[in-house]
Amino acid sequence: MPARSVHVRVPASSANLGPGYDCFAAALALHLDLEVSEAEAFGLTSDLDLPRDRTNLVVRAFERLHPADGLHFAISSEIPLSGGLGSSAAAIVAGLFAAARLAAPGEVHDDANIFALACELEGHADNVAAALHGGIVVCAEGEVHRFAPPPGVALLLVIPHEGVLTAAARAALPQQVPLADAVYNTAHGALLMLGLQSGDLELVARGLRDRLHEPYRAALYPRSAALASGARELGALGATISGAGPSVLVWVAQEQRDRVREALAAQAAGWARVLASAFEATGAKRAATLDR
Repeated sequence: MPARSVHVRVPASSANLGPGYDCFAAALALHLDLEVSEAEAFGLTSDLDLPRDRTNLVVRAFERLHPADGLHFAISSEIPLSGGLGSSAAAIVAGLFAAARLAAPGEVHDDANIFALACELEGHADNVAAALHGGIVVCAEGEVHRFAPPPGVALLLVIPHEGVLTAAARAALPQQVPLADAVYNTAHGALLMLGLQSGDLELVARGLRDRLHEPYRAALYPRSAALASGARELGALGATISGAGPSVLVWVAQEQRDRVREALAAQAAGWARVLASAFEATGAKRAATLDR
């Protein structure tokens, strides 16, 4: 009988989206692909600079639900391994989804169970929620609320050649913030969500502002911070630091995309690359196939 093979595709994600620290995120049209197939012994192949043993994050996540003995893992990914674009969340979700698909008869691992395990492994909910559900997500008190991305908004990614450790980015944040800054973020987070749900690009542009995390982390990636703060002068709606950084998510009206991309490329020359991207409406995909 042919060996079973499971393929899982998971999108990248950008967390925070400016004012929504640790609770807003969006899925992006860059993907990690995982194929798990039966083999004589455990093995892992990838063209990425990843561990080839069971310390690999995909395998670690997989083994929370299913042993990896006698399975071969093939991993490919368009998602940068550092930069704040949800590479670890995608790896975790891919491993868990693949394991759930290979579960023994009678075992049921629904999305809620996978989400809880993914949050435990990742340490926070925003990236894994976007990777699982696609679209734009709001995470609150263990719940995920998703809505479809609006038409008319294009995305550009500025991805520096040098990354920043997430631990360093988290350590840069204060334990307390001024009340005025908390109020500012509450207001601008509401504007952003209203704009995204209604498709009002003026509200989106007004909502892409933060005082809780981006100013405190700017010293870790000064060129990214400067580019983000000047994005509107280049014709963009605005820009946000993606997750812990240093990648920049530049929000653009569709008709302005090419012009803004050229301007960003000029500013990023020598230290970062610029990619055209888009929201990904679909979260983790899975399909069981038979090897030929």
